[in-house]
Amino acid sequence: MFAVTRLRATGDDGAALAAAVQPLLAALATRPGFLHGELGRSADDPSLWALVTRWDGVGSYRRGLGAADVKIAGAPVWVHALDEPGVYLTD
Repeated sequence: MFAVTRLRATGDDGAALAAAVQPLLAALATRPGFLHGELGRSADDPSLWALVTRWDGVGSYRRGLGAADVKIAGAPVWVHALDEPGVYLTD
């Protein structure tokens, strides 16, 4: 499964967001079931970003996001998140 979290940040907030994603991905990398993650910026709207993560299942994804170190590392990222569904099953 994969998760897409769309984020909105402009100017200095965009630079801070991009920097904050690396510690979040490092924290996620320690969680069982995490496969890969990357951040991308929209080619059409420079204030719109997407964080895409891949997991071996929904359970691993939910447990991974619930870990204390992930919550702490993710706080500066999640503040930019758009409120919309973002988990997609691939099986």
